Amino acid sequence: MDKWFREMAAEYDLSEDVARQLRDIGYVVIEGPVAQTKCAQLSEAYDAAVLAAHPDDVGISSSTRVHDFVNRGHHFDGLYIYGPLLAACCHIIGRPFKLSTMLARTIEPGAPAQALHVDFKRDAVGWPMIGFIIMVDEFRSDNGATRFAPGSHMIDYVAGDVMKDATGVYEGQALACGAAGSMIIYNGSIWHGFTANRSAKPRRSIQGAFIRREAQSAVDQAARIRPETLDRIGSLAKYLLDLEPEDSPKA
Repeated sequence: MDKWFREMAAEYDLSEDVARQLRDIGYVVIEGPVAQTKCAQLSEAYDAAVLAAHPDDVGISSSTRVHDFVNRGHHFDGLYIYGPLLAACCHIIGRPFKLSTMLARTIEPGAPAQALHVDFKRDAVGWPMIGFIIMVDEFRSDNGATRFAPGSHMIDYVAGDVMKDATGVYEGQALACGAAGSMIIYNGSIWHGFTANRSAKPRRSIQGAFIRREAQSAVDQAARIRPETLDRIGSLAKYLLDLEPEDSPKA
């Protein structure tokens, strides 16, 4: 086990209730890394980063995705090094891990419900995965809040195997609602998807995933890292981006 993993496992912790929810239910909503007083700044930085993104990094459908939020400015540097999130990774992944991807996602007004799906199948190489969603806007029942099927991370089939229409309502599903700045942490094998945005405004979030350190990342962080980002971030961030050796001293 590498030194960084041991240090994170020793330093960061989850409350008993949060750990239980994540283990048994498959997801949890907690206070996020951005203070309520800083949410307006995060919102402004989000919009500026999305506007400035190169078209190659943007995908538009019923939602708008902008990739590589590791390199979009200092407002986002603290999101993926948040202690409770790293504690969740230690708890669920249980071995050295790294950031696979971090991106922006905006659910546009009028967007229909997304099909229930998993991000990481239980039989996939490199399982398990921890996903996170930071609420740039409040998540409500009318603006596309993410829904989860509690406990579904512990079964070997997926929603599409048992539902004729995986965009439909699933009995027992739960909405992950919360104030702007809140964070959802979830097991990548849980069934989930955003609900219909019936409001008149976009619903914005920043989301990402951590995977086993030896697994293949969705983004080659070393190839994409910008010099200004590298100069700005600390050793822990570099380790999580797989830019720094496992035995580097903590700074």
